[in-house]
Amino acid sequence: MFSSVTESRLEIFNVADGVEGGEKAPAQNGVQMVFERYLQPCLAELFGTTLFVFVGCVSVIGNQGVEGVVQPALAHGLALGALITVLGEISGGHFNPAVSLSLYLCGGMELPLLGPYMVVQMLGGIIGAGLAKAVYPAALFNAAFGGAFSAVQLPAQTAGAVVAETVMTLFLTSVVCLGVANARTRSQMAPLCIGLTLSSCVLAGGAVSGACMNPARAFGPAVVANYWNYHWIYWVGPLCGALLTVTFVRLFLYLNTRLQ
Repeated sequence: MFSSVTESRLEIFNVADGVEGGEKAPAQNGVQMVFERYLQPCLAELFGTTLFVFVGCVSVIGNQGVEGVVQPALAHGLALGALITVLGEISGGHFNPAVSLSLYLCGGMELPLLGPYMVVQMLGGIIGAGLAKAVYPAALFNAAFGGAFSAVQLPAQTAGAVVAETVMTLFLTSVVCLGVANARTRSQMAPLCIGLTLSSCVLAGGAVSGACMNPARAFGPAVVANYWNYHWIYWVGPLCGALLTVTFVRLFLYLNTRLQ
């Protein structure tokens, strides 16, 4: 199923190579290379995460008083798919520390970008949540906790929420790693598939944990609304799900190598 660690690196995640089909880019000066290889991808992640969290928070705040999570599910999924489509060639279109971690451990991005990506994703989450606060009246914003995750209200709910976040993040990061970061399984339909995966998870798990799957999406509104109840769930669950994805991907790669 998997060819090799080298082949599993995705063209779209080899940021700012400037060419298609593996051709070598023209020689660049040092400043231009640093900008395209490091600064430009980080700016794209900052911009994309800001927009994603803004849309996510606004959809949750606007859904107050409405039964079900159809509006947030569609808003999150459509926004993510669109942003990956337009920014994927620049930064890979992660907008999620759990996605960045899983892709790095699967060989889909460089180590020097991992830390900066996570920092700008957190910052983008704060900016996006701040913009959502500017859009809505204070009463409505506070009633929805600024779009922060408030599905868990009792200690007895925490175990189920952690399991739900872990499994849903496993689903999401598996689609990302297999849909875009593996030579044999990647597809041009990956942005659509990732967006649909996110929407399906929100529809399925919104009532259990809020269906976060993204520490940046949880952190931004938590900071802006100062709502930290059970916030740790939205770090532990997504990061565990990302690590499970890496374990399965590496296991499949190892078995494929041994059987050849």
